[in-house]
Amino acid sequence: MQIPARSLNLAGATNFRDLGGYVGHDGRTVRWRRLFRSDHLAALTSDDLATLTGLGLSRAYDFRGVTERAAVPYELPGVASHSLAIEPTVVQRMKELLQSGYHPTAQDTVRLMQQTYRDFVHGNSPRFAELFGHLLESDAPAVFHCTAGKDRTGFAAALILLALGVPRSVVMQDYLLTNDLFRMPIAGPALAPQEVLNVLWRVQEDFLDAALHTVEADYGGVPQYLEKALGLGPTERARLEALYLQR
Repeated sequence: MQIPARSLNLAGATNFRDLGGYVGHDGRTVRWRRLFRSDHLAALTSDDLATLTGLGLSRAYDFRGVTERAAVPYELPGVASHSLAIEPTVVQRMKELLQSGYHPTAQDTVRLMQQTYRDFVHGNSPRFAELFGHLLESDAPAVFHCTAGKDRTGFAAALILLALGVPRSVVMQDYLLTNDLFRMPIAGPALAPQEVLNVLWRVQEDFLDAALHTVEADYGGVPQYLEKALGLGPTERARLEALYLQR
């Protein structure tokens, strides 16, 4: 049997990819063409839309903040879109540093990114809990995304794969695929030096590790975090596996 392509190679979204094919709990693989992660969906072409229609995509979960979402809205035919707003913090912090006269380095930016990921655990767990609540409703093909599909989306993808029993090393490999796929937007005058932008628009193991270390420190591990913060106890995890792992 031919293995489906992980990246859909859409013209209007560079980081749209499938979470299928990874080996999860009891050796069962994550089902293909059920769970997708992406950057924003406002630039999709008619061919892209035809591709998504062919996949039966019917649900979209948008992690972009309120202003982000309003600035670059989208509608996908036949797809119900849900806002799970997580406000972006790195760009705001960067602006504040620049306005104060401080010129952040690449290492400063790494620290900002790590703090952002810790904040996913400390302040944004309710949004990720909402995502799981939706995913537990059915196995209808769904996509979740933010602006670049790398940080908010990356942490959500990691949580889903970990909940399905995919090993952490494999989860990290999926997370880092963003560096191969995502194309940095072409913008006007740069907000910051290129070395800083290279950190902002890419992902590093340090980022996801910052969130997962926080999970371990605050909750004792991923299973405890899934249950206590995201409402994903044994019953819910069993249903998630029934929906998204090969039967």
